[in-house]
Amino acid sequence: MSQKLKNEELNRLSVNEFKNAQKQPVIIVLDNVRSLNNVGSAFRTSDAFLIEEILLCGVTGTPPNKEIEKTALGATSTVKWAHFKTTLEAIDHLKQKNYSCYAVEQATKSIALNTFKHNNEKLALVFGNEVYGVEQEVIDACNGVIEIPQLGTKHSLNISVSIGIVLWEILKP
Repeated sequence: MSQKLKNEELNRLSVNEFKNAQKQPVIIVLDNVRSLNNVGSAFRTSDAFLIEEILLCGVTGTPPNKEIEKTALGATSTVKWAHFKTTLEAIDHLKQKNYSCYAVEQATKSIALNTFKHNNEKLALVFGNEVYGVEQEVIDACNGVIEIPQLGTKHSLNISVSIGIVLWEILKP
């Protein structure tokens, strides 16, 4: 029978160990995400997967913020982040650093997540606004679009759920 692990048995990294750890060559880009809870969840999930950085764009909230911290649970002090006035500025910045940029969206000519191959290149994954998704001009600036296959009637996932699904699929061993 399985026994639940105690916190001290989880071998968690300290803040300094996290900051010095080898990160996944992945950057999360939040395109005008309005919910501070979703921003906090993005930080927490990025910490869990040792993501390199989060770029917060446009109206996306930034730390320090108690609403972000409710779901981030301290990950705002471990995960590196930066703010860009626009997502297009962030994409330009990333391309100059040789990142391949992919919007996570439902679009024509999208690549199903379960068939996406990235060959260990440096990746930037753009997640969009809760209502409007990733802006079309941002999609146009990206190298491609990744779509999470969905089978139900809603064809919509919360951004924090989408981030977890995409990171797990792309980074799974």
